[in-house]
Amino acid sequence: LYKETKTQANYIAEYYDYYAGLADKVEGTVLPIDKSNMQVITTRVPIGVVAAIIPWNSQMLLTAVKLAPALAMGNTIVIKSSELAPATLFELAKLIEKTGIPKGVVNIISGFGDPCGKTLTSHNFVERVAFTGGPETARHIIRNSADNLSQVSLELGGKSPVAVFEDAEQTNALNGITAGIFGASGQSCIAGSRLYIQNSIYEDFLKKLVDRANKIKLGPPMETDTQMGPLNSLKQLEIIEKNIKLTLDQGGKLKCGGKRHTLSNKGYYFPPTIIECENHNLPTAENELFGPVLSVMKFEKEDEVIEKMNDNQYGLSSGVYTKDINRGLRVSSAIRAGITFVNTYRLISPSAPFGGMKDSGYGKEAGIESIKDYTRIKTTWFNTSDKPMDDPFTMG
Repeated sequence: LYKETKTQANYIAEYYDYYAGLADKVEGTVLPIDKSNMQVITTRVPIGVVAAIIPWNSQMLLTAVKLAPALAMGNTIVIKSSELAPATLFELAKLIEKTGIPKGVVNIISGFGDPCGKTLTSHNFVERVAFTGGPETARHIIRNSADNLSQVSLELGGKSPVAVFEDAEQTNALNGITAGIFGASGQSCIAGSRLYIQNSIYEDFLKKLVDRANKIKLGPPMETDTQMGPLNSLKQLEIIEKNIKLTLDQGGKLKCGGKRHTLSNKGYYFPPTIIECENHNLPTAENELFGPVLSVMKFEKEDEVIEKMNDNQYGLSSGVYTKDINRGLRVSSAIRAGITFVNTYRLISPSAPFGGMKDSGYGKEAGIESIKDYTRIKTTWFNTSDKPMDDPFTMG
């Protein structure tokens, strides 16, 4: 956790810097209208009051990708922190107060979904809701938004597939897969939790991956040599254990991990876990677990793995490892996911749009693209003629 958040703190500042630089560069247009006596311009105007709902993980980052563009475009914002970990955003509130931003522009609250989230997302003053969380809560938000007709964007996590082809550079692939599923203890919306390995390298590559997983140091999150810390809650730990049991009962083979780790009487520790699955319909291969659990499967041909990678309700992220750039382009184009990493994984940038497809939600965070979600287009017509209007009972 210490390593993760220390790294995040450095690049979170880049998001605020990026959108501060965009604030005076969002331009309108002058339209070529087919009426010689008219001039038409478009401008982007603030959307108004934004409601942002933040999960417990990566809070400062997931706040930055909403707060920075909202402020840059002239909006006010109400941010609801997770009831599981509210303290982080309360500290952010203290920092915001020191910047001199007028009171009422940025507002941070905490509480349960009902009543806090429900009230916020259905309030008549709210024009836009930016939500990061799970599909079940998202559906409630969509229903609530019917009361105020607010604009909604949703980032809902995923069950991200990764394919390793026989020509992949294996050390690079091992590093990327390790980062994708065991970084942050697998508690990441883009965790690469479904792994497909081509038959010809399957046994050898899987052995190397298991060896790598067994060497990961589990420990207290504030110790600098810790590579994996605890899970967020007992509830999450129990969900993971339940899915693993169901998968093993249905024929999955445990290659490493699989049982909670007792380092002390504090913390919900779970070791890096790899399960060999006959098919990707087993529980650990199908459900988002938000933990360090990797389901591994075989494939033979390119078309086969594309079909398998797409056969899931989610579509946030994906990964492809191959030295063949043509294959990389083909596969990445065919995968129904908002993000595809080729020969790398788990990277972000202020200028790169982030968001998913299917049950992973809609809308984009980061990049110029996200600015559109925090503004509305206003069209203004100017009559440049000195003559009176034509017949008022005609249009055109």
